[in-house]
Amino acid sequence: MRVGVISFPGSNCDQDTLSALGALGVEAVPLWYGEKSLAGVDRLVLPGGFSYGDYLRSGALAARAPVMETVERAIRDEAMPVLGICNGFQILCERGLLPGALRPNASGEFLCTWETVRVASVPLGFEGLAAGDLLRMPIAHHEGAFSVEPGGLAPLFQNGQVFLQYSDSVGQVHALTNPNGSVANIAGVSQGSVTGLMPHPERAMADYLGSVDGRKLLRGWLGEGDR
Repeated sequence: MRVGVISFPGSNCDQDTLSALGALGVEAVPLWYGEKSLAGVDRLVLPGGFSYGDYLRSGALAARAPVMETVERAIRDEAMPVLGICNGFQILCERGLLPGALRPNASGEFLCTWETVRVASVPLGFEGLAAGDLLRMPIAHHEGAFSVEPGGLAPLFQNGQVFLQYSDSVGQVHALTNPNGSVANIAGVSQGSVTGLMPHPERAMADYLGSVDGRKLLRGWLGEGDR
């Protein structure tokens, strides 16, 4: 399997993501934001970072980069599996490939903390994950508060598009477990073959890092389950 990792000016988690995917035994291929070819990859990751310095809004400029036209076409024509992590999630929302938007954290501060998230619904193509599973992964963002237009929240739950919610250590979702002010504690959503999340699975790949739950999530997205 070949997985492309797209770097934009300001990406800073691309190398970590390439390393994490390589550790799972897949061929990880770096792709530049100016590319108009996906180099025969089977899946795509938009990694975290601060594309274009977060000017205008996080992800707003990267969403208009040349490669995103190719990404959108691959999603539309081939149902290409695409995973957006943190800034990648923001880019996908700005491009309209995922519902909602990521607003500044309710605190107005950059957050860099470990959080527990609960799987609300399993996105299309994921293996080895089930609703109710708990994953411990770090977040690192300033604009991570997920929001939707009035009336847009209920359909996300009804359609099984809410992937992850911030929770406590036993899976309870409530206001005290919401680090950034996301509506309904939402930490990740999906739409068709596209999934976005604010936590960083590539930073939770080994016990010495604090968690191996990132391995489970990435293996799930790769369609392999956790081995």
